[in-house]
Amino acid sequence: MRLAGLKSAALFVGAATALKAAENATHYTLQNERLYVAVGKSNGQVVDLSLDNVDLLGPVSGNSGKVGSEDNWAPKVSAAGSAAGVTVQDATTYVGNTPNDPYASQYSDYFTKYTFAELWRNHDVHGQYADGSTSPDGNTYGAWLVHNTRETYYGGPLHSDLVVDGIVYNYMVSGHHGAPVPNITHGFDRTFGPQFYYFNQGGPKTSLEDLRQDAAQYADPEWNAEFYDSIAKHVPNYAPTSQRTTFTANIKLPRGAKRVIAVLSENKQDFQLNVFNTKSLQYWAEVGCNGKIKIPRVKEGTYRLTVYADGVFGWFIQDDVKVSSTEPHGLGGGSGALEWKEESAGKEIWRIGKPDKSAGEYRHGYAPDTSKPLQPEQYRIYWAQWDFPTDFPEGVNYKVGESKADVDFNYIHWSVFGGRGNSVRPEQVRDKINNWTVEFDLDRDQLQSAKTATLTVQLAGAKTANGNNKWGGILPGEKYSNLPYTVALNGVEEETWVIPYWRSGSCGVRSAVVCQNIEYKFRFSAANLEEGANKFVLSLPYNATNTEGALLVNALYVQYDALRFELE
Repeated sequence: MRLAGLKSAALFVGAATALKAAENATHYTLQNERLYVAVGKSNGQVVDLSLDNVDLLGPVSGNSGKVGSEDNWAPKVSAAGSAAGVTVQDATTYVGNTPNDPYASQYSDYFTKYTFAELWRNHDVHGQYADGSTSPDGNTYGAWLVHNTRETYYGGPLHSDLVVDGIVYNYMVSGHHGAPVPNITHGFDRTFGPQFYYFNQGGPKTSLEDLRQDAAQYADPEWNAEFYDSIAKHVPNYAPTSQRTTFTANIKLPRGAKRVIAVLSENKQDFQLNVFNTKSLQYWAEVGCNGKIKIPRVKEGTYRLTVYADGVFGWFIQDDVKVSSTEPHGLGGGSGALEWKEESAGKEIWRIGKPDKSAGEYRHGYAPDTSKPLQPEQYRIYWAQWDFPTDFPEGVNYKVGESKADVDFNYIHWSVFGGRGNSVRPEQVRDKINNWTVEFDLDRDQLQSAKTATLTVQLAGAKTANGNNKWGGILPGEKYSNLPYTVALNGVEEETWVIPYWRSGSCGVRSAVVCQNIEYKFRFSAANLEEGANKFVLSLPYNATNTEGALLVNALYVQYDALRFELE
């Protein structure tokens, strides 16, 4: 919705007055009668920006400024708050020494850039908002980055990254949260984009959300296609409309599928790892309950189609999907429709959590922090605020049918807690941390004909001793670059899953609950089960740590998406 009286400008729009480009020895400039932008050649930063003769940047002051995204925003930390701040972790500052600071009083006692990271799936726009308090006429202003396309990013809709912390970011590539990154060496050739910066102005009473919504209307890959076509011959690797088409397909969905999404990505590769081919592209769209898939402006080529959903374990994957405006792919209606059958290893006896590729349903996940007026989701806050030994003095002991996932199951399963990077608990606690217990009852009817039992463990993130390192292989001197995760049943160790180093990240400690998703099925004889009480122990190595160069916690950990127990 465009508000009456709201003014806007963008770097690429069909405006009445064209932008003029120029350069000198130090800067590139773009300007017209309303907008002036100067970009430094040495660092690529926007160093001067004005709209309707109002300076939108002001003096250089570091990473400060009002910030906003759809469901998560906060006022800037004041100068006094920053001056009194104490570093507690890499890129994380305690600002609670100034309780009247607008950020500390409304949002959190901790400021970290990771608090304002967002998941790419539904992200449309992010930026900064000036509330008019320092404008000559009281007008409000917004400066936004619009995600009108996401095809040249990496990691698909499960990728998350920094968006704004006083800087309005466009993170084309990063290893935040452990995302794989391309090996940029001699010969690397890739053009990223398009995205664009958008600037708007509102009246004194125009809210942050009003200005954000005005920018968000352009987060559409079909917006301004004619303009991009007009410059395509000047942009290496960019495909004009003539090389694109709308991908459509029909898929029969399993029962209970919610928030279904379809992803086109590099053929025969997990879209979370689509960084090895410099020509790889990615597209996605939400799928209706009728199973119709429609993704516009897909570059012609051969892709992997992946479909996943809340409430359903596993993925639907089909390779060698040809997208062409002239050759049908055969994935339409009738006999050509796709069918996704949920994976099954027998009769489901119980599950913990919801399979949604996220650890947000557990304690300190998506639940709001009600101690502050803006009530941010708890996972966004510096992790040490949620003291595991206080929450779980006897460790995690979960009883199926009685316990509640949002209270009795933590959003991070630690190997050890406290110590490095933990300003709240600087001394490590090693006992009653790494072993989690899940108790459940079985009756005679459930066991009578059962021969095989399967425990499916789906993870929303994991940190091995490799941390975020992907290209270096197993790091020297690290015992747990590949992290063993062991399941014991009724006192007997059944199997160990070795989580590989290239799936490692830094999810929870950098304020995230969705990172690289992986899964494993533990299968064992049903003869090991007992009528009545049974107990799984889910174990990480005792006191498992790594060497951290930055001021970060050295504990290893996993974060659960969901668990399911089946008998066959």
